[in-house]
Amino acid sequence: MHTYPPPPVTFVRGEGSYLWDDQGRRYLDFLSGLAVTSLGHAHPAVADAIAEQARTLLHVSNLYGSLPGHDVAATLDRLLGGGGRVFFCNSGAEANECAIKLARKWGGYGRFGVISAYGSFHGRTLATLHATGQPAKHEAFQPMPEGFRHVAWDDLDALEAAIDPSVAAVLLEPLQGEGGVNPATPEYFQGVRAICDDRGLLFMVDEVQTGLGRTGDWFGFQGLGVRPDVVTMAKALGNGMPIGACWATAEVADAFRPGDHATTYGGQPLATAAARATLAVMEAEDVPARARVAGERLQRALAGLPGVQSVRGVGLLLAMELDGKRAKRVAALALDAGLVVNPVTESALRLAPSLLVTPDELNEGVAILASVLERAHLEEVG
Repeated sequence: MHTYPPPPVTFVRGEGSYLWDDQGRRYLDFLSGLAVTSLGHAHPAVADAIAEQARTLLHVSNLYGSLPGHDVAATLDRLLGGGGRVFFCNSGAEANECAIKLARKWGGYGRFGVISAYGSFHGRTLATLHATGQPAKHEAFQPMPEGFRHVAWDDLDALEAAIDPSVAAVLLEPLQGEGGVNPATPEYFQGVRAICDDRGLLFMVDEVQTGLGRTGDWFGFQGLGVRPDVVTMAKALGNGMPIGACWATAEVADAFRPGDHATTYGGQPLATAAARATLAVMEAEDVPARARVAGERLQRALAGLPGVQSVRGVGLLLAMELDGKRAKRVAALALDAGLVVNPVTESALRLAPSLLVTPDELNEGVAILASVLERAHLEEVG
């Protein structure tokens, strides 16, 4: 089905920070499958774990126990500060769907509303699409499900004004990824936490794109000085294997009872084997620290390029704001020059390299961008 435009290239192989297309050409990947392959492509530890599990046990129903999901849940709970429970699913949208259903069950009859921010992105299911604060994406699928309202990003007064007795939860990203790489401030997130506490609401944080080291902390909210009630994640968790998770404090998670929510493949052995191996490498490599150091280096280098107005973001989730609405053209030129980035707005490019990216790879990527920006400038003046 034509849900994506025709692909400009077809990739057939990957290793570390590099991809190869079906013509044998090599590309430096600064997008990581939209912040998914955070350990790089074909990481041997993850590949070996998948192969071993595939020869051992691929799937059983969640009516029975299996391994290694328990290990993954325990690790995630520890990284999130403890005292919670985890529901496994297959994607970020499903993780947010779980969070929305959990908020409704926790709130009880009559308390079903979820407030999110304009510019947000929470998924493509009908519920998560309406939670997404991009009204243009809603129009083709009206009528949308009830219970969602949107407020201005980074505006505590607007958030408080939107609360009424029907609201159960607030759902926010610590850094809006698809919305343009817009970081939250500590003051905003701390203010939201205080409002939720005062009004008896859940504070749910969508870490699908930001979680597991990318922002320089294990989770983006940790750098903002808050503790949420519910956290969703996916993307980097399997380093390419489809898996998502919704974590909630034990008190909130207890709202679910057997039969309230389920998914056939959630937490199945192949996916959780990949996640267990991914998390083990992430901890061994201390990927949050690596993301902080590499992100600061990359920000400085990008800010010095001609035609770059500013660089925003946190850790290794960055956006280059260009002087003009030419992000799509620059991304196409970059791909032609062997660098994968993407236009996240009309005027900004998103960069999300592997968390194991090396200084030499960063230098290579910046050099390609410098030449591409010069080429784009010559096109415009010539």
